[in-house]
This record gives sequence, C-alpha cells and structure tokens, in this order.
Amino acid sequence: MQTRRQFFALSTGLAATAIASSTLPSFAAGKSRKGNFSGRSNHVTTGQTVLNSNNVVLQSNFSLDGAPDPRVGLGKNGKYDPKTDLGALKKLNGKQTYRLGGGIDASGYNEVYIWCRKFNVPLGVAKLGN
Repeated sequence: MQTRRQFFALSTGLAATAIASSTLPSFAAGKSRKGNFSGRSNHVTTGQTVLNSNNVVLQSNFSLDGAPDPRVGLGKNGKYDPKTDLGALKKLNGKQTYRLGGGIDASGYNEVYIWCRKFNVPLGVAKLGN
C-alpha cells in the first residue's frame, strides 16, 4: 500500500512539473519580445526595443526628443512599475542595453517605459509582442 502511494505521489509531481515547464513564456527559452515606442506626455519617442529574461535593449533606431531625468523601466497594461527602474537613459539616440536587476521577472511585464522620474510621467511606451 505504501509503495502505491509513493508511486502516485511521484508520478503526480512529475506530471505537474512537465505541465508547468511547458507553459513558460517563449522568451524564457532564449527568445525575446519586441515592441515599438510611441511618445507620451507630449514627447517624441520612437524606435524598437527588445526584452528578454536578462536585458532591455533599445535598438539602433531608438530616439527620444529629450527630457529631464529619463529612466528605463517596465510596466504592465498601461501602468509603470517604479520597482523596475533599470537606470538613467544613457543617451537620447541609438542602441543601448539595460540589465534586469535581481528580483525582476521579465515575464510579468508587457511594456518597456522611458519614464521621467522628475515629473513622474511616461515619455514613451513600447507594448511588447512576440
């Protein structure tokens, strides 16, 4: 009787693990999600960004018209999450990479933000697809 229970517990656990691992976001397996910026708060923000499990990469066509204290971060469904602040924007144009800090799970976000910390407003948002 004990052996049967152990077998059932083990097989149920293995099945649950297999199901859970098959539902991970596509970028967890080395793929990434892309999006195109659109400006916010009367700012012009253009270009493409890529989010993977480790980094946000603003592509070579990225451009921001300028603002005080622009930051890079993540959000979900139209809401910026200040806990995902990845640092100050390095330059107004061109390719740049921002590493996700410990504790930031990229799978929980579907937008990349250029955020003005001084005025607490978005400067640009890129909605991510596949």
